[in-house]
Formats: sequence, structure tokens, C-alpha cells
Amino acid sequence: MKQYKTILITGASSGIGYDAAQTLARQGHRVYAAARRVELMEPLKDFGVHVLQLDVTDETSMNRCVEAVIQAEGKIDVLINNAGYGFFGAIENVPMEEARRQLEVNVFGLARLTQLVLPQMRKQGSGRIINTSSIAGKMVIYMGGWYNVTKYAVEAFSDALRMEVKPFGIDVVMIEPGAIKTNWGHIAAQHLRESSADTAYEETGTRFADSMDWFYATNLLSKPSVITKAISRAVNSRRPKARYCRGRFSITGRLFHAIIPTRWWDAIMRKMGRAKIA
Repeated sequence: MKQYKTILITGASSGIGYDAAQTLARQGHRVYAAARRVELMEPLKDFGVHVLQLDVTDETSMNRCVEAVIQAEGKIDVLINNAGYGFFGAIENVPMEEARRQLEVNVFGLARLTQLVLPQMRKQGSGRIINTSSIAGKMVIYMGGWYNVTKYAVEAFSDALRMEVKPFGIDVVMIEPGAIKTNWGHIAAQHLRESSADTAYEETGTRFADSMDWFYATNLLSKPSVITKAISRAVNSRRPKARYCRGRFSITGRLFHAIIPTRWWDAIMRKMGRAKIA
């Protein structure tokens, strides 16, 4: 008989997190979906998902969320750190408070939630931490410097954690999405316009933001369900992979970045920034 798991997933109000919560609940797992905007997760209740309010930048909120799951279920089998935030713009232009916010959400919030669930998982003698990284943790995207910093950090954090907790029966898995059709790209593009306005980077930033909006409106991207399938495998596999690299351009982009000279990559990225979308 299949053993179902108690799962806490963050960033579940839209996109990949929402789709994954719904799919995992349909599989029979006990899913706790968490995000700041609880009202956006209300439809998930129809699938048996339990909805929790969570701000990954607030210590009290994180403690309350983890305690609620443990009190209700007596365990946490899987933590899926999916909450993420991106503020694009030139390094010179992005306000430090926005740079810090990205680090708080994408790195320190992820790390703190992991710290909070690990004692319970060690007590159980089993558990699984699934961190949503990105192809942006493997290759630098033009005007995405601070976002890249956070995703490179998630990669290093996950690699270190995996070695540390393996003796306790705990697995650490990274999900590395490529280009996925969600609102994330349009939000990042808007941030790029805001940070570039009235600066030396305005023309380039505006053009690249227009390119991002065009790209995320096309059918060139993968659906969130592609990443949901990877998350499902990471949850259900007896021996999950350390990494699941999925989605459009996730493999080809990484390989291309690895084999061409750095100066070539820089030139390609700059050319993308100068491209004009009709």
C-alpha cells in the first residue's frame, strides 16, 4: 500500500507552487499550502489542501506555520521551499533594500524554514527538503544580477545541506526550472523598467524589459506542470535525484553557458539587452 506524506509547500498562491499543491493533493498526500496571500489559495481547498498564511521574511509567521503542521499531523515528511522573488535591474540601480529583500525571501527564508523542520525530521529519522532553484543559479541572466546571486546561493546551500543531513535519513533535492510560463517574467520586467528609469541604463533596461514581456507572452516557454512533474518525482521517488533540471532551455542553456568562452556569453547577453522588439 502506498504511503502518503505530509507536505508543506511555500509560495503556493500562484504558478508552480499552486499547481504542485493541487497535483500532490490529488495523489493523496496531506498538503499544506502556504503563502502571504491566503485568499488566492482558497480554490485549493476543493482538492483537500490545507491553506496557511506564511511570510518567509517573518520569524513569528514561519514558526507558527511549521508548528501548525506538526500539531495537526505529528510530522512533516516533505518541505518544498518554493517561495521566490525577483527584482531585475542593473547592479548599480537596484536599491539595496530590494537586493536584501530578494536575499531574505529566496535564501534566508528558505534557510530558516529548513532549520525549523529539521529537528522534527531528525526525530522521525526521515524527511525530504526540496528547494526550488533555477537555471539562473547556473548561468547569469542579463540585468538579473541580484536574482542570480540568490539562486547561486540556493545551489550552494542545498549542496552543503545534502551532505550534512544524509546521515539522519533526510534527502535534499533541487528543482532547477528553465523558462516557465508564469507571471514571474512580467513582474521581473516591470521591476527592470522601474529600476532603470532616469538612469544611464534606461534605454537598455527598457528594451530588455520589452523583450522579456514579449518572450513570456509566447508559447516558447514550458507550462508549470512540467516542473510539477519533477516535484512529484522528487516527493514520491524512493531515491530521488539531487537535481531535477526541467523546462525550456534549462539543459541547453546550461550546456551552452558551460562550453562557450565567457566573453562570448557576455556579448550574447549584451546583444539581447540591445535587441528591439517590434
